Amino acid sequence: MSIRLSRSIVGAAEAAAVTRVITEDGYLGMGGEVQRFEAELAAWLGVEPRQIITANTGTAALHLAVQAVVPPGGEVLVPTLTFVASFQAVSGAGRVPVPCDVLEETGTIDLEDAEKRLTERTAAIMPVHYASNPWQLEAVYDFARRHGLRVIEDAAHAFGCRRHGRKIGSAGDMVCFSFDGIKNITSGEGGCIVAFDPEAARLCSDARLLSVENDAEKRFAGTRSWDFDVKRQGWRYHMSNIMAAIGRVQLSRLDGEFAPARRALAALYREELSGVPGLALLQTDPDDDIVPHIFEIRVLHGRKNAVKARLAEAGVPTGVHYKPNHLLTLYGGGRVSLPVAERLYGELVTLPLHPGVSREEVLAICAAVREASA
Repeated sequence: MSIRLSRSIVGAAEAAAVTRVITEDGYLGMGGEVQRFEAELAAWLGVEPRQIITANTGTAALHLAVQAVVPPGGEVLVPTLTFVASFQAVSGAGRVPVPCDVLEETGTIDLEDAEKRLTERTAAIMPVHYASNPWQLEAVYDFARRHGLRVIEDAAHAFGCRRHGRKIGSAGDMVCFSFDGIKNITSGEGGCIVAFDPEAARLCSDARLLSVENDAEKRFAGTRSWDFDVKRQGWRYHMSNIMAAIGRVQLSRLDGEFAPARRALAALYREELSGVPGLALLQTDPDDDIVPHIFEIRVLHGRKNAVKARLAEAGVPTGVHYKPNHLLTLYGGGRVSLPVAERLYGELVTLPLHPGVSREEVLAICAAVREASA
């Protein structure tokens, strides 16, 4: 099989949008195209445009959100089973990520374990919607209210998903999405914050432009700030018009094309692999509408590496999402034991999932998985 584990699904419409920015607008930085993308994201989510703050990566979005709502030196509870970007966003902002264990059935944060890690410095919790799963999100917000914490959702996997009928990003505290090349929609690179705190939104908007106050408004109007003040640390994290042009086309393709394809492929994987001896699938809430970014299987009984090797021989690419962050040198090097995450790391295998995969290819992949795990 010649199939990719993940890939960007872009084509003539995205190319035409970029060409339009280059040849008609002529301004490639942050301007009107970014403003229009933010307005369209806001309309899709059902929020106000001022609540959307685009950035040049999902990691930048997380970094800006952490800086806006967590005091310097404050601790953030983060599930260890996530891409290192989640942890880097916290430590890069001068805050402290605190690794927490995860639930075996979902890979999402274990609130009982998180509660054990509370200190007087804990200021926020960062639930990660692992494999696009906003599992028990209400419980996370209840936990945060009980302990006086801010919530920064790492929804990098979850654009387009609904929790009990409500779109992720349509409510909450600080919700961060990624639009990198392989996410549910892409802007080439990019991401955004949805902020439900006006002051946090203002801080994030300024900080993405080196904390030049109100510079985003001026850029959207086609001007610049020349006589300005800076009171806080900022970053060059803004989105460009070229990125926004791609993102606008991708957003228009989500509901009719990308989301149905991803849902159908994941449903087929579940149908073909449920009940296979030696495998387990992650649990989801049947009341949620998940647009899956990745598809995970658990290979049990210590056979993960053998199964991955046999799949590679059959031409099936696989991935690992993710090495737990508490095992990384910068974040403790394994000094703390988080046994569920460590066990899942020894089991999880990512199978190909993107709208470029066909039904026939999924069936062939599943046949190879069943053979490899036998």
